Amino acid sequence: MQTGKAQVTELILLDGLRHARIACPADLIPTPGQYLLVGDDSFAALPASLYFTDSAPDGFIAASAPESWTPGMTVHVRGPLGRGFNLPASARKVALVACDESPTRLRGLIQPALKQGAAIVLLTDSSAENLPDDVEVQPLAALGEIVAWADYAALDVRREGLPELVKRLGELSQAAPLKEAEVFIHTPAPCGGVSGCGVCAVVTKSGWKLACKDGPVFGLREIC
Repeated sequence: MQTGKAQVTELILLDGLRHARIACPADLIPTPGQYLLVGDDSFAALPASLYFTDSAPDGFIAASAPESWTPGMTVHVRGPLGRGFNLPASARKVALVACDESPTRLRGLIQPALKQGAAIVLLTDSSAENLPDDVEVQPLAALGEIVAWADYAALDVRREGLPELVKRLGELSQAAPLKEAEVFIHTPAPCGGVSGCGVCAVVTKSGWKLACKDGPVFGLREIC
């Protein structure tokens, strides 16, 4: 984990959320699914979490940007933190499943998947703007069909929506088991794994885990 300064070079509205183009040293750039904590120089106030959504020259594009940010300002960051997605090099049929809201935190997987020649289907009931032409978008109602098709699935769900997702996937797996899947569990992680405060605790098959350091990405088999 590193700490350092980064600069907000541009603010972008995408998928209904404020994104920021961040210029920073390479060792501060998170991988898809990982996050940075951003705050003042002392991190005395409650920090915000930034998630990688795409690469950019001299840094990366992150969401969600705090309302107080303006282009040109300098921010203090800590990270990269947590466990990110592990897109298999062999994956050729990739499903990105945004269960509850915008697909923002799944966007970071699009370019890596395209680079390895994968077909991509994004499942979302929210808006998804400025996607590559090669990304097919379908509603969440198509989950069963796409789960059967995909050889890798990345899912994004709020912690409170996890029980319903587990139930639904359990029903689907009786007909077409998921071959390989990971789930990003969206939950506050204010301590960044430093204090083990338990705010982000998630129930897994092996007991309680902390999304801030054991996640926020978990293997689906760890969850259900």
